[in-house]
Amino acid sequence: MPASAFLLAFAAAWIHGVSNVFVGRRQEPEAAFAVMIAVGVIAFAPVAVLTWDVEAAALPYIAGSAVLELGYFAFLAAAYRVSDVSLVYPVARGVAPVLVLLGAAVFLRHETTLAQVAGVLGVAIGIMLVRGVRPQARSGNGNGFLLALASGAFIAGYTLVDKQALAHAAPVSLIELVLVGPAIIYLAAIWHVRGAAALRQEATPGIALVGIVLFGTYILVLFALRLAPAASVSAVRETSIVIASAVAALVAHEHVTRSRFAGAVLVSAGIAVVVLSY
Repeated sequence: MPASAFLLAFAAAWIHGVSNVFVGRRQEPEAAFAVMIAVGVIAFAPVAVLTWDVEAAALPYIAGSAVLELGYFAFLAAAYRVSDVSLVYPVARGVAPVLVLLGAAVFLRHETTLAQVAGVLGVAIGIMLVRGVRPQARSGNGNGFLLALASGAFIAGYTLVDKQALAHAAPVSLIELVLVGPAIIYLAAIWHVRGAAALRQEATPGIALVGIVLFGTYILVLFALRLAPAASVSAVRETSIVIASAVAALVAHEHVTRSRFAGAVLVSAGIAVVVLSY
């Protein structure tokens, strides 16, 4: 895995991890996601126009990725409503690299070594240890866990699809086309289900800023996917769990348990195995 791809994916992990600590505490997570997606699409539209490069061959991938992105946002926001971030985020982000590796091997016929399998599995298990998957407080039912698993499947799906689409479209143009449909549909759905008051409540400068920076993380990941295999990018990207834990411990003064520390070590070891195996 080239160093440039690693740095791009790692930067995306930092931004995503910190942002989710912020978004996970919102009273209306679905409305917050709807506002964030819409703001991100609008903010990056001029950049997409200036760098426009989309071939007709990219359109099927764009359509498929749009459906997967919409599912990801819907299931993740729903999971945040019924469960704690400490349950949802590690499950959703943790299962993704494992599914990406399996998908790349089965559907894209990428050769996979035992070292790569061990590394990605180590990352996934370590991520879950860092944040913990045992239900706490309002995460007592299994709905949040199932929704998080579904979110992870959507993440793996759009990662694999985007990897193929990048051969036919520039990164910013691609993500703009992928997200414009979900932005409109999800905003309309939340307006209907949660009401305009919920959207107004979450239409804050902070949420707008998060929308812009999160949109930026997609672009960073797409550039990384141009330089490295999807499994490697996904594995490095999932260190956002470690980063979110560190931010929570240092800023929010969370207690970091031995299992979380062990998980951080396992994540680092898993990433090293994946990176060195390419």
